[in-house]
Amino acid sequence: MPTNARTTASIVSDALDHITAGYVFPERAADIDKALRARLAAGEYDGLSGPDLCTTVTAQLHEICPDRHLRLLWRDEPQSLAPADADEGQAAFLALLRSENQGIRRIEWLDGNIGYLDIRLIADAGEGGRAIGAAMELVAHTRALILDLRKCSGGAPTGAALWCTYFFPDDQVHLNDIYERRTDSLRQYWTASHLPAPRYLGRPVYVLTSAATFSGGEDVAYTLQAHGRAAIIGETTGGGAHPTDPYPVTEHITVTVPTARTINAVTGTNWEGVGVSPDRAVPAEQALEAAVEDLKGREE
Repeated sequence: MPTNARTTASIVSDALDHITAGYVFPERAADIDKALRARLAAGEYDGLSGPDLCTTVTAQLHEICPDRHLRLLWRDEPQSLAPADADEGQAAFLALLRSENQGIRRIEWLDGNIGYLDIRLIADAGEGGRAIGAAMELVAHTRALILDLRKCSGGAPTGAALWCTYFFPDDQVHLNDIYERRTDSLRQYWTASHLPAPRYLGRPVYVLTSAATFSGGEDVAYTLQAHGRAAIIGETTGGGAHPTDPYPVTEHITVTVPTARTINAVTGTNWEGVGVSPDRAVPAEQALEAAVEDLKGREE
């Protein structure tokens, strides 16, 4: 059912307050605030249902600032309006990863001694490190490796750095940094010195991508590509590079605000809004076949 004008004004205003206070680019937050408050005053949101309000505001946010992590989300089930508990959110994320086998959906040994890993989520390095190591142990002696990130929807920066570590010889590679607005701090991510499985060195690595590859999956693809350690085959990815915090606005509406940004150590930028461009562009459903064909060509 439609929301009344006072409720709509409160929802949009509260969401904008969170964006203004926390968005990683304050100058863009100011532009967003000005534009959407003008639309609110003009009555553009009057009579919209909760879900339609979320869809409309999100589309307008992306017109002003094409940041796909910046959204108003509708939930059918009511949620608590208490401030988000970081520990509780992390616990829920870790529980999800445990239920999804730390994001590792499938491990295969393909014809031609090619390893294949289907990764749907990027695990936290702490809890997921052993699972990542187990997967890498199983492909340790293949002549080439394919990382399938076509259905990888995100995950943890620590896990992205751990996955990438396996493809570098030591702990001397600076992968990227994450800048956090709230603390005005920069956290560096380097390759790890110790791993539970052998490093995967001196052999081809292919990463498969699709338009659905997002966030943490893009982190792995972008980092390996930027460092010249993997070839990307498939489609340009979704374009979400900013770590994000959720803020409940009502029992059914949440605003997600990117509060940090990734800075790649090679490029000095990231994939936000543009995605990771493949080295060889093919439809996502053809990416695995294309990678295998390319590897067979290398063998000849």
